[in-house]
Amino acid sequence: MVTVIDTVTEVKARPRHPEKARLPDTPVIPKPPWIRVKAPGAHAFDRTRAILRTHRLHTVCEEAACPNIGECWEKRHATVMIMGDVCTRACAFCNVATGKPTHLDEGEPARVADAIAALDLNHVVVTSVDRDDLADGGATHFARTIAAIRHAAPNTTVEVLTPDFMRKDGAIEIVVAARPDVFNHNVETVPSLYRRIRPGADYRHSLALLSEAKRLDPSLFTKSGIMVGLGETDDEIADLMDDLRGSDVDFLTIGQYLQPTRKHAAIDRFVTPEAFQSYKRTADDKGFLLVAASPLTRSSYHAAEDFERLEAARLASLGA
Repeated sequence: MVTVIDTVTEVKARPRHPEKARLPDTPVIPKPPWIRVKAPGAHAFDRTRAILRTHRLHTVCEEAACPNIGECWEKRHATVMIMGDVCTRACAFCNVATGKPTHLDEGEPARVADAIAALDLNHVVVTSVDRDDLADGGATHFARTIAAIRHAAPNTTVEVLTPDFMRKDGAIEIVVAARPDVFNHNVETVPSLYRRIRPGADYRHSLALLSEAKRLDPSLFTKSGIMVGLGETDDEIADLMDDLRGSDVDFLTIGQYLQPTRKHAAIDRFVTPEAFQSYKRTADDKGFLLVAASPLTRSSYHAAEDFERLEAARLASLGA
Protein backbone atom coordinates (compact mmCIF):
# COMPACT_ATOMS: atom_id res chain seq x y z
CA MET A 1 0.00 0.00 0.00
CA VAL A 2 1.26 3.48 -0.83
CA THR A 3 0.07 6.99 -0.22
CA VAL A 4 -1.75 8.72 -3.07
CA ILE A 5 0.78 10.46 -5.29
CA ASP A 6 0.98 14.13 -4.32
CA THR A 7 0.13 16.28 -7.32
CA VAL A 8 0.35 19.66 -5.60
CA THR A 9 3.23 20.92 -7.70
CA GLU A 10 3.32 23.63 -10.31
CA VAL A 11 4.18 22.87 -13.92
CA LYS A 12 6.95 24.95 -15.50
CA ALA A 13 5.47 24.77 -18.99
CA ARG A 14 2.27 26.48 -20.15
CA PRO A 15 -0.01 26.53 -17.08
CA ARG A 16 -3.03 24.24 -17.12
CA HIS A 17 -4.97 26.90 -15.24
CA PRO A 18 -3.93 30.38 -16.41
CA GLU A 19 -6.88 31.92 -14.60
CA LYS A 20 -5.43 30.70 -11.29
CA ALA A 21 -1.84 31.84 -11.86
CA ARG A 22 -2.15 35.01 -9.77
CA LEU A 23 -4.09 33.40 -6.94
CA PRO A 24 -2.28 33.02 -3.61
CA ASP A 25 -1.10 29.55 -2.72
CA THR A 26 -3.54 27.67 -0.52
CA PRO A 27 -2.30 25.52 2.36
CA VAL A 28 -1.85 21.81 1.78
CA ILE A 29 -2.94 19.52 4.60
CA PRO A 30 -1.01 16.24 4.96
CA LYS A 31 -3.08 13.26 3.92
CA PRO A 32 -4.38 11.00 6.68
CA PRO A 33 -3.54 7.27 6.76
CA TRP A 34 -6.90 6.23 5.31
CA ILE A 35 -6.18 7.98 2.01
CA ARG A 36 -4.43 5.02 0.46
CA VAL A 37 -4.38 3.34 -2.95
CA LYS A 38 -2.93 0.02 -3.98
CA ALA A 39 0.25 0.35 -5.97
CA PRO A 40 -0.19 -1.18 -9.45
CA GLY A 41 2.16 -3.95 -10.47
CA ALA A 42 4.87 -3.38 -13.03
CA HIS A 43 3.31 -2.80 -16.45
CA ALA A 44 -0.13 -3.54 -14.92
CA PHE A 45 -2.01 -1.03 -17.04
CA ASP A 46 0.23 -0.92 -20.11
CA ARG A 47 -2.40 -2.55 -22.33
CA THR A 48 -5.08 -0.07 -21.32
CA ARG A 49 -2.73 2.86 -21.91
CA ALA A 50 -1.60 1.45 -25.26
CA ILE A 51 -5.19 1.08 -26.53
CA LEU A 52 -6.10 4.60 -25.44
CA ARG A 53 -2.97 6.06 -27.03
CA THR A 54 -3.51 4.12 -30.26
CA HIS A 55 -7.00 5.60 -30.57
CA ARG A 56 -5.80 9.07 -29.52
CA LEU A 57 -8.24 9.41 -26.63
CA HIS A 58 -8.23 11.54 -23.51
CA THR A 59 -9.34 10.19 -20.14
CA VAL A 60 -10.59 11.97 -17.06
CA CYS A 61 -8.49 9.46 -15.12
CA GLU A 62 -5.36 11.30 -16.27
CA GLU A 63 -6.64 14.84 -16.77
CA ALA A 64 -8.30 15.05 -13.35
CA ALA A 65 -5.42 13.23 -11.60
CA CYS A 66 -7.71 10.51 -10.24
CA PRO A 67 -6.14 8.57 -7.35
CA ASN A 68 -7.77 5.32 -8.55
CA ILE A 69 -6.12 5.21 -11.98
CA GLY A 70 -3.81 2.31 -11.12
CA GLU A 71 -6.60 0.04 -9.91
CA CYS A 72 -9.00 0.91 -12.73
CA TRP A 73 -6.52 0.73 -15.61
CA GLU A 74 -5.18 -2.57 -14.33
CA LYS A 75 -8.73 -3.90 -14.87
CA ARG A 76 -8.89 -2.17 -18.31
CA HIS A 77 -11.49 0.30 -17.02
CA ALA A 78 -11.05 3.89 -18.16
CA THR A 79 -13.38 6.89 -18.27
CA VAL A 80 -13.14 8.41 -21.73
CA MET A 81 -13.22 12.22 -21.94
CA ILE A 82 -14.54 13.44 -25.27
CA MET A 83 -14.44 16.82 -27.03
CA GLY A 84 -10.83 17.55 -26.17
CA ASP A 85 -8.84 18.14 -23.00
CA VAL A 86 -9.46 21.88 -22.56
CA CYS A 87 -12.50 23.10 -20.62
CA THR A 88 -14.32 26.41 -21.00
CA ARG A 89 -15.06 26.54 -17.25
CA ALA A 90 -12.66 27.30 -14.41
CA CYS A 91 -13.94 25.39 -11.39
CA ALA A 92 -11.87 25.84 -8.26
CA PHE A 93 -11.60 22.10 -7.60
CA CYS A 94 -10.85 20.71 -11.07
CA ASN A 95 -7.49 19.75 -12.56
CA VAL A 96 -8.66 19.66 -16.20
CA ALA A 97 -6.97 22.39 -18.24
CA THR A 98 -8.86 25.65 -18.79
CA GLY A 99 -8.78 27.67 -21.98
CA LYS A 100 -10.11 27.89 -25.51
CA PRO A 101 -10.90 24.43 -26.94
CA THR A 102 -10.10 23.35 -30.47
CA HIS A 103 -12.68 22.32 -33.07
CA LEU A 104 -14.56 19.09 -32.49
CA ASP A 105 -12.90 15.96 -33.84
CA GLU A 106 -15.59 14.35 -36.01
CA GLY A 107 -13.73 11.03 -36.00
CA GLU A 108 -13.64 10.80 -32.23
CA PRO A 109 -16.93 8.89 -31.66
CA ALA A 110 -15.76 6.04 -33.90
CA ARG A 111 -12.35 5.92 -32.17
CA VAL A 112 -14.01 5.82 -28.76
CA ALA A 113 -16.20 2.93 -29.88
CA ASP A 114 -13.27 1.00 -31.34
CA ALA A 115 -11.24 1.45 -28.16
CA ILE A 116 -14.12 0.22 -25.99
CA ALA A 117 -14.51 -2.83 -28.22
CA ALA A 118 -10.75 -3.48 -27.95
CA LEU A 119 -10.87 -3.17 -24.17
CA ASP A 120 -13.86 -5.57 -24.16
CA LEU A 121 -15.73 -3.56 -21.55
CA ASN A 122 -19.05 -4.60 -20.05
CA HIS A 123 -19.76 -1.01 -19.02
CA VAL A 124 -18.18 2.29 -20.01
CA VAL A 125 -18.38 5.84 -18.68
CA VAL A 126 -18.10 8.65 -21.23
CA THR A 127 -17.61 12.17 -19.92
CA SER A 128 -16.47 15.48 -21.40
CA VAL A 129 -15.07 18.89 -20.74
CA ASP A 130 -17.53 21.77 -20.67
CA ARG A 131 -17.96 23.16 -24.18
CA ASP A 132 -19.81 26.44 -23.68
CA ASP A 133 -18.46 27.47 -27.10
CA LEU A 134 -20.73 24.97 -28.91
CA ALA A 135 -24.34 25.76 -29.76
CA ASP A 136 -25.57 22.52 -28.17
CA GLY A 137 -22.83 22.21 -25.55
CA GLY A 138 -21.63 19.04 -27.24
CA ALA A 139 -24.90 17.11 -26.88
CA THR A 140 -24.84 15.88 -30.48
CA HIS A 141 -21.26 14.66 -30.03
CA PHE A 142 -22.38 12.70 -26.98
CA ALA A 143 -25.25 11.19 -28.99
CA ARG A 144 -22.93 10.24 -31.86
CA THR A 145 -20.52 8.62 -29.41
CA ILE A 146 -23.29 6.58 -27.79
CA ALA A 147 -24.51 5.43 -31.21
CA ALA A 148 -20.99 4.42 -32.27
CA ILE A 149 -20.50 2.39 -29.08
CA ARG A 150 -23.84 0.62 -29.63
CA HIS A 151 -22.65 -0.36 -33.11
CA ALA A 152 -19.09 -1.45 -32.24
CA ALA A 153 -19.77 -2.96 -28.80
CA PRO A 154 -23.48 -3.83 -28.60
CA ASN A 155 -23.13 -5.69 -25.30
CA THR A 156 -21.51 -2.75 -23.51
CA THR A 157 -23.76 -0.64 -21.28
CA VAL A 158 -23.14 3.09 -21.56
CA GLU A 159 -23.02 5.68 -18.81
CA VAL A 160 -22.65 9.35 -19.68
CA LEU A 161 -21.34 11.96 -17.26
CA THR A 162 -22.33 15.24 -18.87
CA PRO A 163 -21.73 18.94 -18.26
CA ASP A 164 -24.71 21.07 -17.25
CA PHE A 165 -25.63 22.28 -20.79
CA MET A 166 -26.29 25.73 -19.36
CA ARG A 167 -28.32 27.84 -21.80
CA LYS A 168 -28.24 25.04 -24.41
CA ASP A 169 -31.91 24.52 -25.25
CA GLY A 170 -32.69 21.00 -26.45
CA ALA A 171 -29.32 19.53 -25.41
CA ILE A 172 -30.63 17.16 -22.75
CA GLU A 173 -33.27 15.89 -25.19
CA ILE A 174 -30.53 15.01 -27.70
CA VAL A 175 -28.50 13.04 -25.15
CA VAL A 176 -31.44 11.15 -23.65
CA ALA A 177 -32.81 10.29 -27.12
CA ALA A 178 -29.53 8.41 -27.76
CA ARG A 179 -30.58 6.02 -24.95
CA PRO A 180 -27.64 5.82 -22.55
CA ASP A 181 -28.15 3.34 -19.73
CA VAL A 182 -27.11 5.83 -17.03
CA PHE A 183 -27.32 9.62 -17.12
CA ASN A 184 -24.88 11.17 -14.65
CA HIS A 185 -24.41 14.82 -13.88
CA ASN A 186 -22.54 15.85 -10.74
CA VAL A 187 -23.80 18.69 -8.59
CA GLU A 188 -20.30 18.54 -7.01
CA THR A 189 -20.98 20.49 -3.80
CA VAL A 190 -23.63 22.19 -1.69
CA PRO A 191 -25.29 25.36 -3.04
CA SER A 192 -23.68 27.72 -0.53
CA LEU A 193 -20.24 26.91 -2.01
CA TYR A 194 -21.12 27.27 -5.69
CA ARG A 195 -19.88 30.84 -6.13
CA ARG A 196 -16.45 29.89 -4.78
CA ILE A 197 -16.11 26.28 -5.98
CA ARG A 198 -18.19 26.01 -9.14
CA PRO A 199 -18.41 29.48 -10.73
CA GLY A 200 -20.37 29.58 -13.95
CA ALA A 201 -22.70 26.78 -12.81
CA ASP A 202 -26.09 26.93 -11.12
CA TYR A 203 -27.20 24.41 -8.49
CA ARG A 204 -30.91 24.61 -9.34
CA HIS A 205 -30.17 24.22 -13.04
CA SER A 206 -28.20 21.04 -12.34
CA LEU A 207 -31.10 19.64 -10.30
CA ALA A 208 -33.50 20.52 -13.13
CA LEU A 209 -31.23 18.79 -15.67
CA LEU A 210 -31.30 15.54 -13.67
CA SER A 211 -35.04 15.78 -13.20
CA GLU A 212 -35.62 16.39 -16.90
CA ALA A 213 -33.49 13.39 -17.90
CA LYS A 214 -35.70 11.14 -15.78
CA ARG A 215 -38.88 12.76 -17.10
CA LEU A 216 -37.80 12.22 -20.69
CA ASP A 217 -36.96 8.55 -20.07
CA PRO A 218 -38.25 7.07 -16.78
CA SER A 219 -36.35 3.82 -17.47
CA LEU A 220 -33.04 5.70 -17.38
CA PHE A 221 -30.89 5.43 -14.25
CA THR A 222 -29.92 8.90 -13.03
CA LYS A 223 -26.85 9.57 -10.95
CA SER A 224 -25.06 12.47 -9.28
CA GLY A 225 -22.05 12.98 -7.06
CA ILE A 226 -20.54 15.37 -4.57
CA MET A 227 -17.17 16.00 -2.96
CA VAL A 228 -16.81 16.65 0.77
CA GLY A 229 -14.08 18.47 2.60
CA LEU A 230 -14.65 21.86 0.97
CA GLY A 231 -16.38 23.58 3.87
CA GLU A 232 -19.88 22.11 3.70
CA THR A 233 -21.83 21.13 6.82
CA ASP A 234 -23.57 17.84 7.51
CA ASP A 235 -26.94 19.61 7.51
CA GLU A 236 -26.18 21.01 4.05
CA ILE A 237 -25.27 17.54 2.81
CA ALA A 238 -28.56 16.15 4.13
CA ASP A 239 -30.49 18.96 2.43
CA LEU A 240 -28.63 18.27 -0.83
CA MET A 241 -29.66 14.61 -0.59
CA ASP A 242 -33.28 15.71 -0.25
CA ASP A 243 -32.93 17.92 -3.32
CA LEU A 244 -31.48 15.06 -5.38
CA ARG A 245 -34.25 12.72 -4.29
CA GLY A 246 -36.71 15.46 -5.21
CA SER A 247 -35.19 15.32 -8.69
CA ASP A 248 -35.68 11.52 -8.71
CA VAL A 249 -31.96 10.72 -8.73
CA ASP A 250 -31.31 6.99 -8.29
CA PHE A 251 -27.62 6.84 -7.41
CA LEU A 252 -25.50 9.13 -5.23
CA THR A 253 -21.69 9.09 -4.96
CA ILE A 254 -19.80 10.89 -2.18
CA GLY A 255 -16.01 11.18 -2.09
CA GLN A 256 -13.24 13.18 -0.48
CA TYR A 257 -12.03 16.31 -2.28
CA LEU A 258 -8.29 16.12 -2.98
CA GLN A 259 -6.51 19.36 -3.85
CA PRO A 260 -4.84 19.15 -7.30
CA THR A 261 -2.43 22.09 -6.84
CA ARG A 262 -1.76 24.91 -4.41
CA LYS A 263 -3.72 27.23 -6.69
CA HIS A 264 -6.90 25.19 -6.31
CA ALA A 265 -9.43 25.37 -3.50
CA ALA A 266 -7.96 24.36 -0.17
CA ILE A 267 -9.11 21.25 1.67
CA ASP A 268 -11.20 22.25 4.68
CA ARG A 269 -11.01 18.82 6.32
CA PHE A 270 -10.39 15.15 5.66
CA VAL A 271 -13.63 13.30 6.31
CA THR A 272 -13.20 10.06 8.25
CA PRO A 273 -14.32 6.68 6.89
CA GLU A 274 -16.82 6.52 9.76
CA ALA A 275 -18.39 9.80 8.63
CA PHE A 276 -18.69 8.45 5.09
CA GLN A 277 -20.56 5.45 6.44
CA SER A 278 -22.88 7.82 8.28
CA TYR A 279 -23.53 9.72 5.02
CA LYS A 280 -24.33 6.41 3.33
CA ARG A 281 -26.82 5.43 6.03
CA THR A 282 -28.52 8.81 5.77
CA ALA A 283 -28.75 8.59 1.97
CA ASP A 284 -30.04 5.02 2.11
CA ASP A 285 -32.75 6.14 4.50
CA LYS A 286 -33.75 8.89 2.06
CA GLY A 287 -34.53 6.33 -0.64
CA PHE A 288 -31.66 6.29 -3.15
CA LEU A 289 -31.46 3.00 -5.04
CA LEU A 290 -27.69 2.98 -4.54
CA VAL A 291 -25.16 4.99 -2.54
CA ALA A 292 -21.36 4.85 -2.80
CA ALA A 293 -19.55 6.82 -0.10
CA SER A 294 -15.89 6.53 0.85
CA PRO A 295 -12.78 8.71 0.82
CA LEU A 296 -11.72 7.47 -2.63
CA THR A 297 -15.17 7.22 -4.21
CA ARG A 298 -15.36 8.97 -7.57
CA SER A 299 -18.20 9.20 -10.11
CA SER A 300 -16.96 6.38 -12.30
CA TYR A 301 -15.12 4.32 -9.68
CA HIS A 302 -16.43 0.71 -9.84
CA ALA A 303 -19.07 1.90 -12.32
CA ALA A 304 -19.50 -1.53 -13.95
CA GLU A 305 -20.15 -3.27 -10.64
CA ASP A 306 -22.39 -0.42 -9.53
CA PHE A 307 -24.50 -0.71 -12.69
CA GLU A 308 -25.20 -4.36 -11.87
CA ARG A 309 -26.13 -3.33 -8.32
CA LEU A 310 -28.42 -0.61 -9.68
CA GLU A 311 -30.28 -3.11 -11.83
CA ALA A 312 -30.62 -5.51 -8.90
CA ALA A 313 -31.81 -2.72 -6.58
CA ARG A 314 -34.45 -1.63 -9.09
CA LEU A 315 -35.73 -5.19 -9.50
CA ALA A 316 -35.86 -5.60 -5.72
CA SER A 317 -37.70 -2.28 -5.39
CA LEU A 318 -40.25 -3.30 -8.01
CA GLY A 319 -40.71 -6.66 -6.31
CA ALA A 320 -41.27 -4.97 -2.96
